[in-house]
Amino acid sequence: MKYIIVLGDGMADEPIASIGGCTPLEYAKTPNMDRLAKMSEIGMVHTIPEGMSPGSDTANLSVVGYDPKKYYTGRSPLEALSIGVDMEDTDIALRCNLVTLTESEDCYEEKTIIDHSSGEISTEDADVLLSAVKDAFQNEVYQFYTGTSYRHLLIWKKGSVATLVPPHDKLGQVIGAYLPEDEMLRAMMKKSYDILVHHPINEERRRKGLNPANSLWFWGAGTKPALTSFKDKTGKNGVMISAVDLLKGIAVGAGMENIVVEGANGGLHTNYYGKAMAAVRALTEDDKDFAYIHVEAPDEMGHQGSLENKVLSIEYLDEKVVGPLAEELDKAGVDYRMVILPDHPTPIRLRTHVGDPVPYLLYDSTAPQAHSWHYNEKEAKESGIYIAEGYKLIDHLMSR
Repeated sequence: MKYIIVLGDGMADEPIASIGGCTPLEYAKTPNMDRLAKMSEIGMVHTIPEGMSPGSDTANLSVVGYDPKKYYTGRSPLEALSIGVDMEDTDIALRCNLVTLTESEDCYEEKTIIDHSSGEISTEDADVLLSAVKDAFQNEVYQFYTGTSYRHLLIWKKGSVATLVPPHDKLGQVIGAYLPEDEMLRAMMKKSYDILVHHPINEERRRKGLNPANSLWFWGAGTKPALTSFKDKTGKNGVMISAVDLLKGIAVGAGMENIVVEGANGGLHTNYYGKAMAAVRALTEDDKDFAYIHVEAPDEMGHQGSLENKVLSIEYLDEKVVGPLAEELDKAGVDYRMVILPDHPTPIRLRTHVGDPVPYLLYDSTAPQAHSWHYNEKEAKESGIYIAEGYKLIDHLMSR
């Protein structure tokens, strides 16, 4: 038996009046997921433990099978694993976003954050900008590392875990009340604006009509993680297929193999089909037991508040991941069990994460069921099936 998780990050949402009271998942044309739903168990699963922040970090840890209350030490330490940073026990890792702030205000604290991803800036452009920041701030205490797109890393030697605000939670708001209390972190953010605002990369981005990456934003602080081996936990060897450092870091910590797919970038126009085919090869040719396919696009479109593109990202996932994946596995004649789900909702209305339960679909190629339902939040809830502790979902997947 082979096992697969297809995760559409942030795919769940709320009913939206402009599309007839449907959610984006309900409204999107998803013939492949709906076909599987009619042969599957569907239900709701709560991936975010009570009292914990509804982030992709805690949620994906749950879905991979790790109880966040036991294993979570912060988002950035997981990203540090992906980048290859060997943290010491006294290090603090912080996510270092390149964000877009308004530029008309003289006072930094009076600026408004308008884009947490600087228009999904390319890693190549971001690396140049981060080099300028390193020249100003890098020393034995503060060490910067380039990640992917807008997502980068600061290691604070012998630092302290501070309460820092995720930028995607405060889009459209004046930033003054959300800046770090730590004086050095705050000073670096303010100075970064002066360094970056007229950088040639950003001047070129403006000419192209793109958002400039004109400030750093620190958040997601945490200490060195310690995950137990996925193979030891489940008895299965697994692969992670994602363009996002957080997911790659979870894989490194769990001893899973990361598969890099050319053209996979975490955006709307990522290489969906390449991810599906990478999973097929891992399961059918490389003798892997488990594949985790992570698609970031629905979450990014939710943060952007783009209903049209969130719907499109879900349709792409259905057409270019779920459909080809099931077709190729069926053609190969392998037995498989597959879960499809979001990690958390990212409602268009809020443009940030919430901790509500999410719909899942569990398909078993050896025991297809017979139902009339479709895969969406409403019908999954109506099924009456509910998994209260998200980290137990993987045991349910691998129960046979």
